[in-house]
Amino acid sequence: MREDLQNNLGYIFKDPGLLELALTHPSVAHEQGVPVQHNQRLEFLGDAVLQLVLTRELFQKFPDFGEGPLTKARAKLVNRQALAMMGQRLGLGRHLVISRGEEAHGGRERPSALADAFEAVLGAVFLDGGFESAAEVILNGFRDAFGGLTGIPVLENPKGELQELLQSRSPEAPQYQVVSATGPDHDRVFECTVHHEGVELARGRGKSKKAAESEAALAALNTLRRRKARAERA
Repeated sequence: MREDLQNNLGYIFKDPGLLELALTHPSVAHEQGVPVQHNQRLEFLGDAVLQLVLTRELFQKFPDFGEGPLTKARAKLVNRQALAMMGQRLGLGRHLVISRGEEAHGGRERPSALADAFEAVLGAVFLDGGFESAAEVILNGFRDAFGGLTGIPVLENPKGELQELLQSRSPEAPQYQVVSATGPDHDRVFECTVHHEGVELARGRGKSKKAAESEAALAALNTLRRRKARAERA
């Protein structure tokens, strides 16, 4: 039953009824007007399993990152857009059990429906095969979609992350300084340095002062983390 979907998942259900339940959209219950089991409870469970699997993976793979960056990385991986993309890659839309009204309004490709169904399927795998089976499905899916968790998702606010890291050690905030601005007015390139306690940490370049400061902060973060890793190995 639904062999192509199970092949895409890389998991064969012992209880196919769990997969069927995971694919049943709440609109079915609304349309029939009678109690019908649907996938919201499995979605709730799958969300928790997904969070735990990715938390464990990030924790193990990136020992040099603290709670803040890891939390933000996880949030970026499990946002609704990313989950909808995962559901779309699996082809969940054509397998959904939905009401006629939802079908007429494009419900099979609605991002919220795909994201919810993806989490529900993970909950079903967890119930059917246990935590490690669910973890394998999740990590295989993220490997296919994002090339695996070989690097932490790009930080959206490297200046904030650098300040948080440095102020965990010292009350002094990092200081940024523009050291050069080259090129014509319509195509300027700025170079900035970032300093802490009188020491230059790194430099960055960009088309604006803000971009150059962000590049300098990111370079400083990478340098500080490499130093920490070397010190811990010594």
